[in-house]
Amino acid sequence: MTDAGRRRGRDETEEERADRMWGELIQEVRVAQTGVQILFGFLLTVVFQPKYAGLATVDQTIYIVTVVLGACATGALIGPVSLHRLVAGRRVKPQAVRLASRMTFIGLILLLATMTSSLLLILRVATHDGYVPYLVAAVVAWYLVCWYGLPLWSRHRHTARPED
Repeated sequence: MTDAGRRRGRDETEEERADRMWGELIQEVRVAQTGVQILFGFLLTVVFQPKYAGLATVDQTIYIVTVVLGACATGALIGPVSLHRLVAGRRVKPQAVRLASRMTFIGLILLLATMTSSLLLILRVATHDGYVPYLVAAVVAWYLVCWYGLPLWSRHRHTARPED
C-alpha cells in the first residue's frame, strides 16, 4: 500500500482507522447514554409528584428547560446508533464517524446543560439559599475541568509534534 493510502501515526488505512474509531466512539457513547437516560427518566417522573404543583413558577420553568435539555441530550447521544444503522454497508464509515463524533460532542454539551439545570433546580428546592448559584457554578467548573480542561491539556501536552 502506498503512503498516501495510510494515515500517519498508525499503520492503518482510512477504513481501518474508521472501524477502530467507530468502536471507540460507541464505547464512549454507551457510558454517556446510560447517564443521560437515567437522569432523563428521573426527570420525567418529577411532574407527577404532588410537590410539583407547589413549586414556584421559576422552578417550574427551570424544570421544563431541564426536561427539554435532557430530551435533546438523549437524542444527540442515541443519534450515532441510528446513523450507523442507516448508513451501514454504504461505504461511508469515515464520514459517518465524523458526524457521529460531532453528535456525541453536542450530546455531551447538552448533558452538561441538563445536569447543571437539574442541580440548580434540586438545590433551589432543597435549600432556598442564596449560595445555590455559587455551588452550581463550582460544580459546573468541576465538570468543565474534568470533561474538557484536562482532556484538552492532555491533548496539547502529549500530542506528537511533526518533527517528532
